Amino acid sequence: MNYHKYYPLDVVNGEGTRCVLFVSGCAHKCVGCHNASTIKPDSGHPYTLELEEQILKDLGDTRIHRDGLSLSGGDPLFPSNLNDVGRLVRRAKEMYPEKDIWMWTGYELEELSKAQLAVVKYVDVLIDGRFVMAERNLSLAWRGSANQRILRRTEGML
Repeated sequence: MNYHKYYPLDVVNGEGTRCVLFVSGCAHKCVGCHNASTIKPDSGHPYTLELEEQILKDLGDTRIHRDGLSLSGGDPLFPSNLNDVGRLVRRAKEMYPEKDIWMWTGYELEELSKAQLAVVKYVDVLIDGRFVMAERNLSLAWRGSANQRILRRTEGML
């Protein structure tokens, strides 16, 4: 897996203060994509275990308190990302069960494969759906078009 950016402290990509990883690779290629530079799976930088250890360490930062980890891209559920993203979210939940994990994907929950669902079981908030230019709405929190949903485990949506 490759990634484009990692932010150890971020207050834009989800509720609260978070660690945020933007991965490479997306099958959807949505017209008007906000992160078009992340579509190619080989773009960006190689994801390493050293980076994973840094992310897990950063999640322990007291400024993150009860907030957590956000995964965007690209698409964290892009097939070639599943092993690394799956390991990261599993380890994050094991080490910090009180922290939440947010994930953005162009897939809809109903179309996820068994392998993708195995990753999503660690996710607390899933923003799903492709970006649709005809439904673009810049006033929406954490999503770009009205068709995208914010699904929360606490509300029984996941």
